[in-house]
Formats: sequence, structure tokens, C-alpha cells
Amino acid sequence: MSAARAIGLLLGAAADGVIGEPKRGRPVTVFTRAVRTADANLPQHRLAGVAFAGGLAGSAVVAGLLAERSVRRSPVLQALGTAVATWAVLGGAGLAADGTELARDLEEGELDAARATLSELDSRQTGGLNVVGLSRASVESVAQHTADAVVGPLFWGAVAGMPGLLAARTVSVLRTLGDPTRPAGWFARRLDDLVNLLPTRFAAALTVSSAPVVGGSAAGAWRAWRRDTAAHPSPNAGRMEAAFAGALEIRLGGRTVYPHGVEELPVLGDGRNPDAGHVTRAVELSRVVGWLAGVSSAVLAALFGLRRRSRQPQPQP
Repeated sequence: MSAARAIGLLLGAAADGVIGEPKRGRPVTVFTRAVRTADANLPQHRLAGVAFAGGLAGSAVVAGLLAERSVRRSPVLQALGTAVATWAVLGGAGLAADGTELARDLEEGELDAARATLSELDSRQTGGLNVVGLSRASVESVAQHTADAVVGPLFWGAVAGMPGLLAARTVSVLRTLGDPTRPAGWFARRLDDLVNLLPTRFAAALTVSSAPVVGGSAAGAWRAWRRDTAAHPSPNAGRMEAAFAGALEIRLGGRTVYPHGVEELPVLGDGRNPDAGHVTRAVELSRVVGWLAGVSSAVLAALFGLRRRSRQPQPQP
């Protein structure tokens, strides 16, 4: 089972890069749109949001358990099922496409187009952002989505198989609802903080390791990660954004305007202000982190399988 899961994770991660994002979107893209529409129509009551977000996350676990159970007797089917589930939930290809489009629009001065694309990735208000502000927001969004939409699902897929893949991605979709004043927003943030506590730190470590591949600074990524995140209000987002800031030798953070109000976030990194070129490098860094996460998740799945096997009682001679 462990070998089948590891192979499935590798195949699914490879398919995410090779196939890319279909024109009509993969299942997670359609699911994200449906969740946002449903949230917009929820009653303005926190209990409704908790029931909505908790119900979706629980349904994802149940669906994953049923899928895992249906293929457990065949290693080949389990590998294929895990591969399909991995491809269906990963957001690496879509994130790279959006990031590349953002970088191109910023380079060409198409700020309205960049604002529209960024609004699909981030809940902040983009209307008053200039080139520097849009570049900063773009790098932050690429960093955070690399952790939530790529590393997180792969990590939990290695630990828990298809239930982990589906549940982790469902939680990251709920997190994009963003506005804590919305019914599902408050609960979604708390759930995301818990589910991505370990994967985000794993993603930050992979960012440190990946920095030299894109001409970045591993030392800078490590220093910013360890130094600049203590004052960040999120237990997860600041880690990944700081690691990207240090790796690319730029400054992120600062005043951020959301629909629910203004947040004064800590400054992350100590380099120059970002520009369109840094958005391109952030996409490249995200790709490398995703590749490493795919390989690491397969290794982790194999190790978990070996550990379970070693604990099983051995037949007596």
C-alpha cells in the first residue's frame, strides 16, 4: 500500500506539471467557484459558516475514505486512484499560469489586468495598488498558495492517502474565502491554521533548500523565516512569505487593505521592493518547491508504510 501511495503521489504531481490547467479547469477549480458562490449566499450567522465549512471538510474526508476503501485490494488501482486524486487537487500548474500572467501584465503596465488576476488569488483590495504594491501582493500570494495548494495536499496525501489529499485541499479552498466577517471565513481561518501548521513549515524548509536553484539566497530565506515571522498574526502565512522574501532578497509585508479592514503586517525580509521580475522568480521558486514536495511526499509515504509494516506482528515459525 505504501509503495502504491508513493507512486500515485509522484504520478499525480508529474501530471500537474505536464498536463497543466485544462481550459474548463480541473475539479478543484470548479469546486472553488462553487464554494465561493455558496458562501456569498449563506445567512450572516457564524453558526451557518461553521456548519458550511465543517460540513465540506468532513465530506471531503468521507469521500476520500470511500475512494481509498474501493481500491485497497489492488495496488495498481490504488496508485492510479491516488494519482488522479493528486492531479485533481494540486494547484501548482494553475498557480504558475496565474503568476506568469501577473508578471507579464506588470511588465507591460497592464495594471487593471493584473489587479483582476490577483483578485482571484487573494482577498485583499487591489484597486489602489501600484506596480510595487501589486508585485508585493503577487509574490505573497504565490508563496502562500505554494504552501496551501501544493505542499499541504502532498504532505497530507503522504500521511493519510486520498482522505488527506481531498481534506487538505478543501481546507485551503475554504481559506480563500478570506473575509473573517463572512459566515464561513472565521472558521475557515482557524481550520486552515490547524491543518497547515506542519505543512507550512515543511514548505518553508523546502523554500530554503530551493532558493539557490533560482539564483536566490538560502541563507537569506532561513534568516527571514526565523527572524521576521514572530510578529505576524498568522501562525502559517508569515513563515512562507518570509522564506520567499529572504530567498528573493526583497521586502514583503506592511500595510494591507482587506474588505474587512486594514492590517499592519510586519515587514518580511530586508532587500529591495519587488518588481515584475521578482514575480517571475517567485513562480520559478514555487515550481522547484513543488517538485521537491512531490518527491518528498513519495519518500514520506514509503517511510510511513515501512513503519506500519514493522509494527505488524510477524508470523511465528
